[in-house]
Amino acid sequence: MNVEARRLRRKGNIMKVISAEEVHQALSFPALVDALQEAYSGEYSMPPRQVFLLDEEGGANDAFAVLPSWSEQLIAVKAFTYFPEAEAPYQSLYSKVMLFDREHGEPLALVDGSTVTFWRTAGISGLATRLLAREDARTMLMLGTGNLAPYIIRANASVRDLKKVMVWGRTRSKAEEISAMMAVEFPDIEILAVEDRQSACAEADIVVAATGSHEPVVLGEWIQPGTHTDFIGNHHAGKRECDTALILKSKVYADSRVNAFKEAGEILVPIEEGVFTREGVVAELAEMCRGSATLRESEEEITLFKSIGMAMSDLVGAGLAYQTVSKG
Repeated sequence: MNVEARRLRRKGNIMKVISAEEVHQALSFPALVDALQEAYSGEYSMPPRQVFLLDEEGGANDAFAVLPSWSEQLIAVKAFTYFPEAEAPYQSLYSKVMLFDREHGEPLALVDGSTVTFWRTAGISGLATRLLAREDARTMLMLGTGNLAPYIIRANASVRDLKKVMVWGRTRSKAEEISAMMAVEFPDIEILAVEDRQSACAEADIVVAATGSHEPVVLGEWIQPGTHTDFIGNHHAGKRECDTALILKSKVYADSRVNAFKEAGEILVPIEEGVFTREGVVAELAEMCRGSATLRESEEEITLFKSIGMAMSDLVGAGLAYQTVSKG
């Protein structure tokens, strides 16, 4: 256990319960991006996540999942339930992260997992941009208007000096709503809703998709040399947010090869088509952070990062929230 962790532990051994509001107050960018980069540069363990269908024979999609990980300081397990047919007052997804002290196994905190997921998912997007985008990248296209969109914009703006952000969504009013909210938060950045994806893709230095679309929303022919692309929304082996053409013209990276080869249709569909191979994935996030991977080598390369999500990111987000709340 490091000195800081020891100091926090000496304050008392009562397990903390950290709410969604406290997570929002505790986390910020680029501090979370920095913490994620440091964590993935070091040693950690992350067994495969376990997802259990609760009523396979009944045909329902209700599920329970467990995502464990541990570092030299902390042990974490994220658990969530997914009940897609839930009706008010219940939510379709509930999530918590349990933190334990690595040295003694003592429970430290129960942290709201939904907010941690927003922050850490966006933090990984920011980290991918830090590692792969051109240093002079100034224009970003955000595809998707869900809960993640504001966090992704914040994370990317924290690692590149953005001058313009375009927001696209299937519902124009939602894109306008997010643009207006972000414009207040970032008065020095031009932020606007757009309808023409093709033109926006051609203009952007950074393209991030978090749409959940089952069909490509980005085509390879739209993406110009030097662009960094990042795909977050799809977790299905047979679905994808970009087409095969973009994969073939890009230098491809993934947060985790294991996860990507199970759930990333962006990569798996071209493999099934026989035009791409697993060896075409240049590196995964840990290799990128540890300096053992080749990153961007020219201003003309197109880079593509596919994110599925990893338990270690939950540990980092929840751990940083716990440390910040404990200091306060």
